[in-house]
Amino acid sequence: MSRSIVTSGGFQFDPDAAVAQLRVADARLARLIDVAGPFRMQIKRRPNVFVALAEAIVYQQLSGKAAGTIFDRVCDLFPRRRSGMTAQALLEIPDPVLRGAGVSRNKALALQDLAERTVAGEIPSLRVLRTMPDEEIVVVLTRVRGIGRWTAQMLLMWNLGRPDVLAVDDLGVRQGHALIMGRNGVTDRKRLLAHAERWRPFRSVASWYLWRAVELARRERALRDAV
Repeated sequence: MSRSIVTSGGFQFDPDAAVAQLRVADARLARLIDVAGPFRMQIKRRPNVFVALAEAIVYQQLSGKAAGTIFDRVCDLFPRRRSGMTAQALLEIPDPVLRGAGVSRNKALALQDLAERTVAGEIPSLRVLRTMPDEEIVVVLTRVRGIGRWTAQMLLMWNLGRPDVLAVDDLGVRQGHALIMGRNGVTDRKRLLAHAERWRPFRSVASWYLWRAVELARRERALRDAV
C-alpha cells in the first residue's frame, strides 16, 4: 500500500487483513486475539505535528491521568486551546508560566526546542510525514531535545497509523510478549525482535494486542485480590 493511502480509520493498512494474517502467522498471538477481541486501536487525530509531539513530550514518564491534567493546563495557555496551539505561540509563553502549568524544566526545554525547530521548518507537516519511510521519520524527530526513538515510534503508530512499528524498548510490549509465551517478567529485546519477525508487516497490530495482554493480566489479578 502506498504511504499516502490512508483508510477511513486513519490507518495506512487494512486492520482486518492484518489481524487475519497475524492469526495464521502466530498461534500464541491468535489465542490472545481470541481473548482480547477485535482490534480497537484508534488513531489520535491532532491538528498538526507540533501538537502531537508536544503532547507526547508532556506524557513521557507520567501516568496517563497525571499527564492528561498537565497537558490540559498547557492547552489552556493558548487561544482556542489545542486548536490554537502553535509553535510560535508557545515561544511567546514565558518559561515561568509554562512551568506553572506543571511542566518540568527538562520538558519545558524540550517543548521550546520543538517549537524553535518547527518555526525553522525542520519538522515536516503531517502531509509530508505520511509520504516518508518510518526510519527517516525517526531520524528527523529524534533530533528534537527530549524526543527519543520510542516517542517517534508512538507517533508512527498512534498518529500516522503505520502498520509495522515494533517499539522493542516499550515495557508493556515486552511484558505482553512474556505473557503470551507463558513467562513472568519481560522479554529481552533480542528475543522479542526474533519472535516478532513472524508478525511482519503488521507488528504495530501485534504490539497493540500485547498491550491488551498486560491489561487482561492486571484485571485478572485485581479480581483475584478482590476475592
